[in-house]
Amino acid sequence: MATVVNTTTMASSRMPNGSPGYKAKPSAPEKAPKYSHVFAVHASRRTSCLTSGTPNPPSFIGFRNLMILMLIVSNLRLIIENFRKYGVLICLSCHDYSRQDLLYGLLLYVEVPCHLLVAYYIELIAARQANDAVAQVKRASESDSEIAKKQRSFQLTWRLIALAHGANATLNLAIASWAVYYKIHHPGIGTMCELHAIIIWLKSCSYAFTNRDLRLALLSTSSAAAIPELYKSCPYPRNITIKNLAYFWWAPTLSYQPVYPRTDCIRWPFVFKRLGEIFGLVIVIWVASAQYAAPLLQNSLDMISTLDVISIIERVLKLSTISLFCWLAGFYALFHSFLNALAEVMMFGDREFYGDWWNAPSTRQYWSTWNKPVYHFMRRHVHAPLVGRGIHPALSQILVFVFSGVLHELLVGIPTHNIIGVAFFGMVIQVPLILATDPLLKFKGVTGKVAGNMVFWISFCILGQPLAALLYFFAWQAKYGSVGKDSMSQTVVSQ
Repeated sequence: MATVVNTTTMASSRMPNGSPGYKAKPSAPEKAPKYSHVFAVHASRRTSCLTSGTPNPPSFIGFRNLMILMLIVSNLRLIIENFRKYGVLICLSCHDYSRQDLLYGLLLYVEVPCHLLVAYYIELIAARQANDAVAQVKRASESDSEIAKKQRSFQLTWRLIALAHGANATLNLAIASWAVYYKIHHPGIGTMCELHAIIIWLKSCSYAFTNRDLRLALLSTSSAAAIPELYKSCPYPRNITIKNLAYFWWAPTLSYQPVYPRTDCIRWPFVFKRLGEIFGLVIVIWVASAQYAAPLLQNSLDMISTLDVISIIERVLKLSTISLFCWLAGFYALFHSFLNALAEVMMFGDREFYGDWWNAPSTRQYWSTWNKPVYHFMRRHVHAPLVGRGIHPALSQILVFVFSGVLHELLVGIPTHNIIGVAFFGMVIQVPLILATDPLLKFKGVTGKVAGNMVFWISFCILGQPLAALLYFFAWQAKYGSVGKDSMSQTVVSQ
Protein backbone atom coordinates (compact mmCIF):
# COMPACT_ATOMS: atom_id res chain seq x y z
CA MET A 1 0.00 0.00 0.00
CA ALA A 2 1.43 3.40 -0.95
CA THR A 3 2.59 5.68 1.78
CA VAL A 4 0.07 8.35 2.63
CA VAL A 5 1.57 11.84 2.42
CA ASN A 6 0.01 14.94 3.93
CA THR A 7 0.23 17.44 1.01
CA THR A 8 -0.69 20.41 3.15
CA THR A 9 2.19 19.71 5.43
CA MET A 10 4.55 19.26 2.49
CA ALA A 11 3.44 22.56 0.90
CA SER A 12 3.89 24.49 4.06
CA SER A 13 7.26 22.94 4.58
CA ARG A 14 8.47 24.37 1.23
CA MET A 15 7.54 27.95 2.27
CA PRO A 16 9.85 29.32 4.91
CA ASN A 17 8.60 31.52 7.67
CA GLY A 18 8.12 35.16 6.63
CA SER A 19 7.65 34.42 2.88
CA PRO A 20 4.71 36.14 1.12
CA GLY A 21 2.73 32.95 0.69
CA TYR A 22 3.24 31.69 4.23
CA LYS A 23 0.25 31.59 6.53
CA ALA A 24 0.49 30.10 10.03
CA LYS A 25 -2.30 27.62 10.63
CA PRO A 26 -3.46 26.40 14.00
CA SER A 27 -2.33 22.85 14.64
CA ALA A 28 -5.15 20.37 14.21
CA PRO A 29 -5.99 18.06 17.14
CA GLU A 30 -4.23 14.76 16.95
CA LYS A 31 -6.31 11.99 15.53
CA ALA A 32 -6.60 8.56 17.13
CA PRO A 33 -3.97 6.10 15.92
CA LYS A 34 -5.07 4.44 12.75
CA TYR A 35 -4.05 1.00 13.97
CA SER A 36 -5.83 1.20 17.39
CA HIS A 37 -6.54 -2.54 17.47
CA VAL A 38 -2.93 -3.57 17.70
CA PHE A 39 -1.72 -2.10 21.03
CA ALA A 40 -0.33 -4.76 23.38
CA VAL A 41 -2.78 -5.89 26.04
CA HIS A 42 -0.42 -8.50 27.45
CA ALA A 43 2.83 -6.59 27.78
CA SER A 44 4.22 -8.04 31.01
CA ARG A 45 4.03 -11.10 33.26
CA ARG A 46 1.32 -10.87 35.91
CA THR A 47 -0.34 -13.21 38.41
CA SER A 48 -3.96 -13.65 39.41
CA CYS A 49 -4.77 -11.52 42.43
CA LEU A 50 -5.87 -14.56 44.48
CA THR A 51 -2.63 -16.43 43.79
CA SER A 52 -0.39 -16.77 46.82
CA GLY A 53 2.70 -14.57 46.64
CA THR A 54 1.19 -11.98 44.32
CA PRO A 55 3.19 -8.70 44.53
CA ASN A 56 0.16 -6.53 45.34
CA PRO A 57 -2.39 -8.68 47.15
CA PRO A 58 -5.95 -7.31 47.05
CA SER A 59 -8.07 -6.26 49.98
CA PHE A 60 -10.69 -8.77 51.14
CA ILE A 61 -13.05 -6.24 52.67
CA GLY A 62 -15.74 -7.22 50.19
CA PHE A 63 -15.49 -10.88 51.18
CA ARG A 64 -15.61 -9.85 54.84
CA ASN A 65 -18.77 -7.84 54.22
CA LEU A 66 -20.26 -10.77 52.30
CA MET A 67 -19.45 -13.15 55.17
CA ILE A 68 -21.07 -10.85 57.72
CA LEU A 69 -24.10 -10.36 55.47
CA MET A 70 -24.54 -14.10 54.88
CA LEU A 71 -24.11 -14.83 58.61
CA ILE A 72 -26.82 -12.30 59.44
CA VAL A 73 -29.16 -13.43 56.66
CA SER A 74 -28.78 -17.16 57.40
CA ASN A 75 -29.46 -16.69 61.11
CA LEU A 76 -32.31 -14.31 60.41
CA ARG A 77 -33.90 -16.96 58.21
CA LEU A 78 -33.57 -19.52 61.02
CA ILE A 79 -35.07 -17.08 63.52
CA ILE A 80 -38.02 -16.43 61.21
CA GLU A 81 -38.46 -20.18 60.75
CA ASN A 82 -38.59 -20.70 64.51
CA PHE A 83 -40.98 -17.77 64.84
CA ARG A 84 -43.37 -19.47 62.43
CA LYS A 85 -43.08 -22.74 64.36
CA TYR A 86 -43.20 -21.56 67.98
CA GLY A 87 -44.36 -17.95 67.86
CA VAL A 88 -42.63 -15.22 69.83
CA LEU A 89 -40.31 -16.73 72.44
CA ILE A 90 -38.79 -13.43 73.58
CA CYS A 91 -40.17 -12.65 77.01
CA LEU A 92 -38.79 -10.41 79.75
CA SER A 93 -40.97 -11.90 82.47
CA CYS A 94 -40.22 -15.52 81.56
CA HIS A 95 -36.75 -15.63 83.09
CA ASP A 96 -36.61 -17.84 86.14
CA TYR A 97 -34.86 -15.54 88.60
CA SER A 98 -35.93 -14.93 92.15
CA ARG A 99 -35.54 -12.17 94.68
CA GLN A 100 -32.84 -14.28 96.32
CA ASP A 101 -30.83 -14.30 93.07
CA LEU A 102 -30.93 -10.51 92.86
CA LEU A 103 -30.15 -10.07 96.56
CA TYR A 104 -27.10 -12.33 96.54
CA GLY A 105 -25.97 -10.85 93.24
CA LEU A 106 -26.02 -7.34 94.71
CA LEU A 107 -24.27 -8.51 97.89
CA LEU A 108 -21.51 -10.14 95.88
CA TYR A 109 -21.12 -7.03 93.72
CA VAL A 110 -20.47 -5.03 96.89
CA GLU A 111 -18.48 -7.68 98.79
CA VAL A 112 -16.07 -8.84 96.10
CA PRO A 113 -14.26 -5.48 95.61
CA CYS A 114 -13.74 -5.28 99.39
CA HIS A 115 -10.97 -7.85 98.96
CA LEU A 116 -9.08 -5.31 96.88
CA LEU A 117 -9.33 -2.94 99.83
CA VAL A 118 -7.96 -5.66 102.11
CA ALA A 119 -5.10 -6.17 99.64
CA TYR A 120 -4.37 -2.44 99.89
CA TYR A 121 -4.07 -2.55 103.69
CA ILE A 122 -1.89 -5.65 103.53
CA GLU A 123 0.39 -3.91 101.06
CA LEU A 124 0.36 -0.74 103.16
CA ILE A 125 1.81 -2.71 106.08
CA ALA A 126 4.41 -4.24 103.76
CA ALA A 127 5.32 -0.79 102.38
CA ARG A 128 5.92 0.59 105.87
CA GLN A 129 8.14 -2.37 106.66
CA ALA A 130 10.00 -1.78 103.41
CA ASN A 131 10.65 1.85 104.37
CA ASP A 132 11.91 0.72 107.77
CA ALA A 133 14.13 -1.85 106.10
CA VAL A 134 15.66 0.76 103.82
CA ALA A 135 16.28 3.09 106.75
CA GLN A 136 17.95 0.31 108.78
CA VAL A 137 20.18 -0.69 105.89
CA LYS A 138 21.24 2.93 105.34
CA ARG A 139 21.99 3.43 109.04
CA ALA A 140 23.77 0.10 109.43
CA SER A 141 27.55 0.08 109.69
CA GLU A 142 27.80 -3.69 109.53
CA SER A 143 29.47 -5.64 106.81
CA ASP A 144 27.77 -6.76 103.64
CA SER A 145 27.05 -10.16 105.17
CA GLU A 146 25.18 -8.54 108.07
CA ILE A 147 23.16 -6.41 105.69
CA ALA A 148 22.32 -9.49 103.59
CA LYS A 149 21.22 -11.27 106.78
CA LYS A 150 18.83 -8.44 107.60
CA GLN A 151 17.48 -8.50 104.08
CA ARG A 152 16.73 -12.20 104.41
CA SER A 153 14.93 -11.46 107.67
CA PHE A 154 12.79 -8.86 105.92
CA GLN A 155 12.03 -11.27 103.11
CA LEU A 156 10.82 -13.83 105.65
CA THR A 157 8.37 -11.26 106.96
CA TRP A 158 7.29 -10.49 103.44
CA ARG A 159 6.52 -14.15 102.86
CA LEU A 160 3.91 -13.77 105.56
CA ILE A 161 2.63 -10.77 103.63
CA ALA A 162 2.41 -12.95 100.52
CA LEU A 163 0.52 -15.58 102.51
CA ALA A 164 -1.95 -12.92 103.65
CA HIS A 165 -2.43 -11.78 100.03
CA GLY A 166 -3.01 -15.36 98.93
CA ALA A 167 -5.52 -16.04 101.70
CA ASN A 168 -7.41 -12.83 100.92
CA ALA A 169 -7.63 -13.49 97.17
CA THR A 170 -8.58 -17.15 97.63
CA LEU A 171 -11.24 -16.25 100.21
CA ASN A 172 -12.73 -13.83 97.70
CA LEU A 173 -13.05 -16.51 95.01
CA ALA A 174 -14.24 -19.18 97.46
CA ILE A 175 -17.02 -17.02 98.94
CA ALA A 176 -18.25 -15.90 95.53
CA SER A 177 -18.19 -19.42 94.08
CA TRP A 178 -20.06 -20.84 97.08
CA ALA A 179 -22.74 -18.16 96.89
CA VAL A 180 -23.19 -18.57 93.12
CA TYR A 181 -23.33 -22.37 93.28
CA TYR A 182 -25.66 -22.72 96.26
CA LYS A 183 -27.61 -19.47 96.46
CA ILE A 184 -28.01 -18.06 92.92
CA HIS A 185 -30.14 -20.23 90.66
CA HIS A 186 -30.27 -18.05 87.55
CA PRO A 187 -27.21 -18.87 85.38
CA GLY A 188 -27.05 -15.40 83.82
CA ILE A 189 -26.83 -13.62 87.18
CA GLY A 190 -24.47 -16.31 88.44
CA THR A 191 -22.15 -15.89 85.45
CA MET A 192 -21.87 -12.14 85.98
CA CYS A 193 -21.10 -12.62 89.68
CA GLU A 194 -18.52 -15.37 89.05
CA LEU A 195 -16.86 -13.39 86.27
CA HIS A 196 -16.60 -10.37 88.57
CA ALA A 197 -15.05 -12.50 91.32
CA ILE A 198 -12.49 -14.05 88.94
CA ILE A 199 -11.51 -10.61 87.61
CA ILE A 200 -10.99 -9.25 91.13
CA TRP A 201 -9.05 -12.40 92.06
CA LEU A 202 -6.71 -11.93 89.10
CA LYS A 203 -6.30 -8.23 89.86
CA SER A 204 -5.53 -8.99 93.51
CA CYS A 205 -2.88 -11.52 92.49
CA SER A 206 -1.27 -9.09 90.06
CA TYR A 207 -1.32 -6.32 92.68
CA ALA A 208 0.43 -8.56 95.19
CA PHE A 209 3.01 -10.03 92.78
CA THR A 210 3.99 -6.69 91.25
CA ASN A 211 4.35 -4.87 94.55
CA ARG A 212 6.37 -7.76 95.97
CA ASP A 213 8.94 -7.39 93.20
CA LEU A 214 8.95 -3.61 93.58
CA ARG A 215 9.52 -4.11 97.30
CA LEU A 216 12.45 -6.43 96.70
CA ALA A 217 13.92 -4.00 94.17
CA LEU A 218 13.79 -1.27 96.80
CA LEU A 219 16.48 -3.06 98.82
CA SER A 220 18.54 -4.29 95.89
CA THR A 221 20.46 -1.92 93.66
CA SER A 222 20.85 -4.60 90.99
CA SER A 223 17.08 -5.19 90.79
CA ALA A 224 16.31 -1.48 90.79
CA ALA A 225 17.98 -1.13 87.41
CA ALA A 226 15.39 -3.51 85.93
CA ILE A 227 12.44 -1.33 86.95
CA PRO A 228 10.79 0.16 83.82
CA GLU A 229 11.40 3.84 83.15
CA LEU A 230 7.62 4.40 83.11
CA TYR A 231 7.38 3.53 86.82
CA LYS A 232 9.86 6.19 87.93
CA SER A 233 7.17 8.85 87.98
CA CYS A 234 5.51 6.92 90.83
CA PRO A 235 8.16 4.77 92.53
CA TYR A 236 7.41 2.26 95.24
CA PRO A 237 6.02 2.80 97.88
CA ARG A 238 4.43 6.05 96.66
CA ASN A 239 2.07 3.93 94.54
CA ILE A 240 0.46 2.36 97.61
CA THR A 241 -2.55 4.67 97.79
CA ILE A 242 -6.30 4.25 97.61
CA LYS A 243 -6.43 6.42 94.48
CA ASN A 244 -3.82 4.29 92.72
CA LEU A 245 -5.62 1.05 93.59
CA ALA A 246 -9.04 2.47 92.65
CA TYR A 247 -7.71 3.32 89.20
CA PHE A 248 -6.40 -0.23 88.77
CA TRP A 249 -9.76 -1.59 89.94
CA TRP A 250 -11.57 0.10 87.05
CA ALA A 251 -8.78 0.08 84.47
CA PRO A 252 -9.40 -2.35 81.56
CA THR A 253 -6.42 -4.55 82.43
CA LEU A 254 -5.57 -7.46 84.72
CA SER A 255 -1.87 -6.56 85.09
CA TYR A 256 -1.02 -4.04 87.79
CA GLN A 257 1.40 -1.19 87.14
CA PRO A 258 2.09 1.86 89.31
CA VAL A 259 1.77 3.99 86.16
CA TYR A 260 -0.04 3.42 82.84
CA PRO A 261 0.06 5.29 79.54
CA ARG A 262 -2.70 7.92 79.68
CA THR A 263 -4.65 9.96 77.17
CA ASP A 264 -5.14 13.73 77.44
CA CYS A 265 -8.93 13.95 77.65
CA ILE A 266 -12.19 12.01 77.49
CA ARG A 267 -13.99 11.98 74.13
CA TRP A 268 -17.59 11.67 75.21
CA PRO A 269 -19.00 11.19 71.66
CA PHE A 270 -16.65 8.20 71.35
CA VAL A 271 -17.95 6.82 74.66
CA PHE A 272 -21.62 7.20 73.70
CA LYS A 273 -20.98 5.56 70.35
CA ARG A 274 -19.43 2.54 72.04
CA LEU A 275 -22.28 2.36 74.57
CA GLY A 276 -24.78 2.40 71.70
CA GLU A 277 -22.96 -0.51 70.10
CA ILE A 278 -23.09 -2.45 73.38
CA PHE A 279 -26.82 -1.87 73.79
CA GLY A 280 -27.61 -2.87 70.20
CA LEU A 281 -25.44 -6.00 70.22
CA VAL A 282 -26.81 -7.19 73.58
CA ILE A 283 -30.34 -6.92 72.21
CA VAL A 284 -29.32 -8.81 69.06
CA ILE A 285 -27.68 -11.61 71.06
CA TRP A 286 -30.66 -11.88 73.37
CA VAL A 287 -33.19 -12.06 70.50
CA ALA A 288 -31.11 -14.58 68.54
CA SER A 289 -30.51 -16.90 71.50
CA ALA A 290 -34.07 -16.73 72.83
CA GLN A 291 -35.84 -17.08 69.49
CA TYR A 292 -33.58 -19.67 67.86
CA ALA A 293 -31.00 -21.21 70.20
CA ALA A 294 -33.40 -22.00 73.04
CA PRO A 295 -35.78 -24.28 71.06
CA LEU A 296 -32.86 -25.81 69.18
CA LEU A 297 -31.18 -26.80 72.45
CA GLN A 298 -34.46 -28.02 73.88
CA ASN A 299 -35.13 -30.21 70.83
CA SER A 300 -31.68 -31.78 71.14
CA LEU A 301 -32.27 -33.38 74.54
CA ASP A 302 -33.83 -36.60 73.26
CA MET A 303 -31.01 -37.12 70.77
CA ILE A 304 -28.36 -36.72 73.49
CA SER A 305 -30.17 -38.99 75.94
CA THR A 306 -30.40 -41.75 73.30
CA LEU A 307 -26.83 -41.09 72.03
CA ASP A 308 -28.04 -40.66 68.46
CA VAL A 309 -24.61 -39.72 67.06
CA ILE A 310 -25.77 -38.66 63.59
CA SER A 311 -28.49 -36.46 65.02
CA ILE A 312 -26.09 -34.98 67.56
CA ILE A 313 -23.64 -34.07 64.79
CA GLU A 314 -26.47 -32.51 62.81
CA ARG A 315 -27.53 -30.47 65.85
CA VAL A 316 -23.96 -29.38 66.54
CA LEU A 317 -23.58 -28.14 62.96
CA LYS A 318 -26.95 -26.42 63.10
CA LEU A 319 -26.12 -24.81 66.41
CA SER A 320 -22.70 -23.68 65.15
CA THR A 321 -24.18 -20.89 63.03
CA ILE A 322 -26.08 -19.18 65.84
CA SER A 323 -23.23 -19.89 68.27
CA LEU A 324 -20.70 -18.26 65.93
CA PHE A 325 -23.03 -15.32 65.36
CA CYS A 326 -23.54 -14.69 69.08
CA TRP A 327 -19.86 -15.27 69.83
CA LEU A 328 -18.67 -12.74 67.23
CA ALA A 329 -21.25 -10.20 68.36
CA GLY A 330 -20.25 -10.80 71.98
CA PHE A 331 -16.57 -10.39 71.11
CA TYR A 332 -17.19 -7.04 69.46
CA ALA A 333 -19.46 -5.86 72.28
CA LEU A 334 -17.01 -6.83 75.04
CA PHE A 335 -13.50 -6.46 73.68
CA HIS A 336 -14.05 -3.55 71.32
CA SER A 337 -17.06 -1.55 72.47
CA PHE A 338 -17.08 -2.05 76.25
CA LEU A 339 -13.33 -2.07 76.91
CA ASN A 340 -12.75 0.93 74.62
CA ALA A 341 -15.55 2.86 76.32
CA LEU A 342 -14.13 2.00 79.75
CA ALA A 343 -10.60 2.89 78.62
CA GLU A 344 -11.83 6.24 77.29
CA VAL A 345 -13.54 7.12 80.57
CA MET A 346 -10.45 6.05 82.54
CA MET A 347 -8.14 7.78 80.00
CA PHE A 348 -6.30 4.46 79.67
CA GLY A 349 -3.82 4.77 76.81
CA ASP A 350 -3.07 1.19 75.78
CA ARG A 351 -6.13 0.03 73.81
CA GLU A 352 -4.70 -3.20 72.35
CA PHE A 353 -7.29 -5.49 73.92
CA TYR A 354 -7.10 -7.99 71.04
CA GLY A 355 -5.08 -8.73 67.93
CA ASP A 356 -6.06 -10.07 64.53
CA TRP A 357 -6.97 -13.46 65.98
CA TRP A 358 -9.22 -14.21 62.98
CA ASN A 359 -6.06 -14.55 60.86
CA ALA A 360 -4.32 -16.83 63.38
CA PRO A 361 -2.31 -19.45 61.42
CA SER A 362 -2.06 -21.68 64.49
CA THR A 363 -3.86 -22.33 67.74
CA ARG A 364 -0.94 -20.87 69.68
CA GLN A 365 -1.19 -17.52 67.91
CA TYR A 366 -4.95 -17.42 68.45
CA TRP A 367 -4.56 -17.66 72.22
CA SER A 368 -1.91 -14.94 72.18
CA THR A 369 -4.11 -12.49 70.25
CA TRP A 370 -7.71 -13.30 71.22
CA ASN A 371 -7.80 -11.92 74.79
CA LYS A 372 -4.83 -9.65 75.42
CA PRO A 373 -5.60 -8.77 79.08
CA VAL A 374 -5.67 -12.45 80.10
CA TYR A 375 -2.72 -13.29 77.84
CA HIS A 376 -0.59 -10.57 79.44
CA PHE A 377 -1.55 -11.76 82.93
CA MET A 378 -0.68 -15.39 82.17
CA ARG A 379 2.60 -14.50 80.52
CA ARG A 380 3.67 -12.05 83.22
CA HIS A 381 2.52 -13.81 86.39
CA VAL A 382 2.44 -17.51 85.48
CA HIS A 383 4.59 -18.42 82.47
CA ALA A 384 7.58 -16.12 83.02
CA PRO A 385 7.97 -16.94 86.75
CA LEU A 386 7.76 -20.68 86.07
CA VAL A 387 10.42 -20.46 83.36
CA GLY A 388 12.52 -18.28 85.66
CA ARG A 389 12.43 -21.03 88.27
CA GLY A 390 13.87 -23.54 85.81
CA ILE A 391 10.70 -25.15 84.43
CA HIS A 392 10.89 -25.99 80.73
CA PRO A 393 8.91 -23.50 78.60
CA ALA A 394 6.82 -26.29 77.03
CA LEU A 395 5.81 -27.62 80.46
CA SER A 396 5.13 -24.08 81.62
CA GLN A 397 2.73 -23.55 78.71
CA ILE A 398 0.91 -26.75 79.58
CA LEU A 399 0.53 -25.56 83.18
CA VAL A 400 -0.82 -22.23 81.91
CA PHE A 401 -3.54 -24.02 79.94
CA VAL A 402 -4.36 -26.23 82.94
CA PHE A 403 -4.68 -23.15 85.13
CA SER A 404 -6.81 -21.42 82.48
CA GLY A 405 -8.95 -24.55 82.22
CA VAL A 406 -9.69 -24.39 85.95
CA LEU A 407 -10.78 -20.76 85.62
CA HIS A 408 -12.99 -21.58 82.62
CA GLU A 409 -14.62 -24.45 84.50
CA LEU A 410 -15.32 -22.12 87.43
CA LEU A 411 -16.79 -19.54 85.07
CA VAL A 412 -19.12 -22.00 83.31
CA GLY A 413 -19.60 -24.90 85.75
CA ILE A 414 -20.33 -22.85 88.88
CA PRO A 415 -23.14 -20.67 87.44
CA THR A 416 -24.75 -23.67 85.70
CA HIS A 417 -24.39 -25.79 88.87
CA ASN A 418 -22.75 -28.54 86.84
CA ILE A 419 -19.00 -28.94 87.24
CA ILE A 420 -18.65 -31.63 84.56
CA GLY A 421 -15.19 -30.68 83.29
CA VAL A 422 -16.15 -29.82 79.70
CA ALA A 423 -14.77 -26.26 79.88
CA PHE A 424 -11.62 -27.54 81.59
CA PHE A 425 -11.11 -30.24 78.98
CA GLY A 426 -11.76 -27.71 76.22
CA MET A 427 -8.78 -25.66 77.41
CA VAL A 428 -6.46 -28.60 78.05
CA ILE A 429 -7.11 -30.04 74.59
CA GLN A 430 -5.64 -26.84 73.16
CA VAL A 431 -2.18 -28.25 73.93
CA PRO A 432 -2.35 -31.07 71.33
CA LEU A 433 -3.99 -28.65 68.89
CA ILE A 434 -1.00 -26.33 69.31
CA LEU A 435 1.37 -29.23 68.70
CA ALA A 436 -0.63 -30.14 65.58
CA THR A 437 -0.78 -26.65 64.07
CA ASP A 438 2.71 -25.35 64.92
CA PRO A 439 4.42 -27.54 62.25
CA LEU A 440 2.09 -26.10 59.60
CA LEU A 441 3.86 -22.74 59.94
CA LYS A 442 7.03 -24.31 58.56
CA PHE A 443 5.42 -24.94 55.16
CA LYS A 444 6.54 -22.67 52.36
CA GLY A 445 4.11 -20.02 51.19
CA VAL A 446 0.73 -19.54 52.79
CA THR A 447 -0.52 -23.12 52.47
CA GLY A 448 0.45 -24.06 56.02
CA LYS A 449 -0.97 -20.84 57.46
CA VAL A 450 -4.28 -21.36 55.69
CA ALA A 451 -4.45 -24.96 56.93
CA GLY A 452 -3.67 -23.87 60.50
CA ASN A 453 -6.33 -21.17 60.33
CA MET A 454 -8.91 -23.68 59.10
CA VAL A 455 -8.04 -26.08 61.93
CA PHE A 456 -8.60 -23.27 64.41
CA TRP A 457 -12.00 -22.28 62.98
CA ILE A 458 -13.27 -25.87 62.73
CA SER A 459 -12.09 -27.01 66.16
CA PHE A 460 -13.09 -23.89 68.03
CA CYS A 461 -16.20 -22.49 66.38
CA ILE A 462 -17.76 -25.32 64.38
CA LEU A 463 -17.30 -28.12 66.92
CA GLY A 464 -16.02 -26.81 70.26
CA GLN A 465 -18.50 -24.16 71.35
CA PRO A 466 -21.72 -25.79 70.04
CA LEU A 467 -20.82 -29.16 71.56
CA ALA A 468 -20.00 -27.53 74.92
CA ALA A 469 -23.33 -25.67 74.82
CA LEU A 470 -25.23 -28.92 74.21
CA LEU A 471 -23.44 -30.76 77.02
CA TYR A 472 -23.94 -28.05 79.64
CA PHE A 473 -27.56 -27.55 78.59
CA PHE A 474 -28.17 -31.29 78.83
CA ALA A 475 -26.58 -31.36 82.30
CA TRP A 476 -28.77 -28.45 83.37
CA GLN A 477 -31.93 -30.15 82.11
CA ALA A 478 -30.95 -33.42 83.77
CA LYS A 479 -30.62 -31.58 87.09
CA TYR A 480 -33.46 -29.08 86.92
CA GLY A 481 -35.77 -30.26 84.14
CA SER A 482 -37.29 -27.50 82.06
CA VAL A 483 -36.83 -24.85 84.74
CA GLY A 484 -34.98 -21.82 83.41
CA LYS A 485 -34.33 -23.33 80.02
CA ASP A 486 -34.49 -20.04 78.17
CA SER A 487 -32.07 -18.24 80.45
CA MET A 488 -29.74 -21.21 80.48
CA SER A 489 -29.54 -21.44 76.71
CA GLN A 490 -28.95 -17.71 76.35
CA THR A 491 -26.07 -17.82 78.82
CA VAL A 492 -24.33 -20.87 77.39
CA VAL A 493 -24.69 -19.92 73.73
CA SER A 494 -23.45 -16.38 74.33
CA GLN A 495 -20.32 -17.84 75.90
